Amino acid sequence: MPSFKITLAYDGTDYVGWQLQANGVSIQGLLEDALRALDERDVRVTGAGRTDAGVHALGQVASFTIQRAMTAGAMVRAVNARLPGAVRVLSAEEAAETFHARSEATTKTYRYRIWNGEVVSPFERRYAWHVAGALDVEAMREAARLVEGRHDFAAFQAAGSQLKTTVREILVSRIADCGLRIPDCGFGLPSSILNPSAIRNPSAIRNPQSAILVYEVTGTGFLRHMVRTLAGTLVEVGRGRQPAEWITTVLASRDRTTAGPTAPPEGLFLVRVEYGDSLAAES
Repeated sequence: MPSFKITLAYDGTDYVGWQLQANGVSIQGLLEDALRALDERDVRVTGAGRTDAGVHALGQVASFTIQRAMTAGAMVRAVNARLPGAVRVLSAEEAAETFHARSEATTKTYRYRIWNGEVVSPFERRYAWHVAGALDVEAMREAARLVEGRHDFAAFQAAGSQLKTTVREILVSRIADCGLRIPDCGFGLPSSILNPSAIRNPSAIRNPQSAILVYEVTGTGFLRHMVRTLAGTLVEVGRGRQPAEWITTVLASRDRTTAGPTAPPEGLFLVRVEYGDSLAAES
């Protein structure tokens, strides 16, 4: 019975999130339906991260075991043939039978995209939080750096969550002003589409201040809504409502009501999941 590790991407706009729900279509459910048709039995899929409704993924990882003998390449083709276009398996590899996509993950990287302009591009409205008005990007960068390290993030979790510990370690927390230079900030769309002013003013392409801001965070683990609440709190700093060092006060409070709003789901992407050396089975 071969076990697989797959990496997939999805547009989460029309789905209830990764995890199976009583109502609505989930990414996990779509994968399990595809594998049921392929393996002619129920197949349980484990995801590395339980993305919420409306949240996207560029590099979600999942694991499962099937009875049917297949190569990794055949697996990619067969599953994609049974999935809607909004969900794609990017790659597959055979893994050790004991491999578990969630418990063996060592780090996860999330990216939160903000469209900071008076008018949001219609090509970005499903994939970014539209924040009008000027933002102090340098203050946001300073505040983002202050959450790096090992902290109690109780103030940044979803209300009503009950966990044994809310301590997490953040390895990287940074704001990137993408300009029009980083392809994955704009998904490779032509710069004239992302920034129509570039048609009239070619120098706009070289301007380091663009409509797109990206908050990228890597950690060993995250609480529910943690990245979205961090993004909402950073925007409060960017709007000048709080100084950068306020974020340390919020951390110390352990009180969700002291942090900024939970940013909407459409701006959030699970970018990458990393593992140790024991992932793949020996070929």
